[in-house]
Amino acid sequence: MTKNTGMHITRRQILKVSSAAAVISAARLALPSGAFAAGSGPEVSGVKLGFIALTDAAPLVIAKEKGLFEKHGLPDVEVLKQASWGATRDNLVLGGAANGIDGAHILTPMPYLISTGKVTQNNVPVPISIVARLNLDSQGISVAKEYAETGVQIDASKLKEAFAAKKAAGNEIKVAMTFPGGTHDLWIRYWLAAGGIDPDKDVSTIVVPPPQMVANMKVGNMDAFCVGEPWNEQLVNQGIGFTACTTGELWKGHPEKALGLRADWIEKNPNAAKALMMAVMEAQMWADSMDNKEELATILGKRQWFNVPPKDVAGRLKGTINYGNGRVAENTGLEMKFWKDHASYPFKSHDAWFLTENVRWGKFAPDTDIKGLVDKVNREDIWRAAASDLGVAAADIPGSTSRGVETFFDGKVFDPANPQAYLDSLTIKAAA
Repeated sequence: MTKNTGMHITRRQILKVSSAAAVISAARLALPSGAFAAGSGPEVSGVKLGFIALTDAAPLVIAKEKGLFEKHGLPDVEVLKQASWGATRDNLVLGGAANGIDGAHILTPMPYLISTGKVTQNNVPVPISIVARLNLDSQGISVAKEYAETGVQIDASKLKEAFAAKKAAGNEIKVAMTFPGGTHDLWIRYWLAAGGIDPDKDVSTIVVPPPQMVANMKVGNMDAFCVGEPWNEQLVNQGIGFTACTTGELWKGHPEKALGLRADWIEKNPNAAKALMMAVMEAQMWADSMDNKEELATILGKRQWFNVPPKDVAGRLKGTINYGNGRVAENTGLEMKFWKDHASYPFKSHDAWFLTENVRWGKFAPDTDIKGLVDKVNREDIWRAAASDLGVAAADIPGSTSRGVETFFDGKVFDPANPQAYLDSLTIKAAA
């Protein structure tokens, strides 16, 4: 019942948005050339956006494929494939004017790491703002076939003995993620640590770009990895390994990717930033409808986007999870969410959790002003302005910048008003 209601609202919103766009288009035609641009229209006709071949880039892909950028006055938006998160960072630092990019589909912690100079050349800060969340849930933690007999699922402790034996035999245990301090790094660290495995002492963490995960597992370069879809599903479809758990099982409804924009680009182009957000929001509504999942999988599978069979994308988009170890779960509620459950809104409380976890693992100092940093980087005000102009239903606009207290699968609790209490509750951590 809830799903049907959500789809009805989404269709109604899209019709409302389409109607509004028609009125705007008619107004443009009635004005002399250039008059619209002189008013409150976008300051530029386009922006260069980066994306990685991951299902959660869908809002940018759909906005491009369905002409939504053009509909909102940005006909020249470029959606450019990046080879890795490191390349995304480097191109954001360059900026669009220097043949880089102005914004990107990005791991939520990255704008914080880049803005503070933690991951840039010579530690030079480059202010990046978060203007939206792109999705909730649907990443995976996958394990090599050799560990199938451990029965490991959400409880990582089942790997302790096997890891210890392999290490005692002189072999390195390699656990792959996509960017140090990024979401996948934090998910796999949380999972391992909850199972009593220290990610800094008991294993070696390595960085592998998302599209290269399956190939690296195939040749035995890693024991486990954390990445977004479609790569966990592709691993299963190719019979190379299995998914121990999805990240939604660690924290259901968790935030994942964000839309990041260079802060200087936003300052120069505030109307374009809002127009960009409106196009992305409309794409998120479309992508969230179950009626559109098959078409979405087909679009993402195209050569210029992911270059994968649509079946590698479709299953987990719908919440059907073939774990690859004999378990198949349907209607899990763990499908990737683009719009419902406030998926698009960038809650400041969620950014605070990512920063706190990066304090936990030593990426940020223990005395980091988490609230101050979040207030600087998180531009939820742009999201709200775009939602207002788009005519988004009041029920789809959160009343607060905090989603409140969050509880994880192992019973740990994060209160965004007291990050230190959360840190104090954790046994395995790098931070003092």
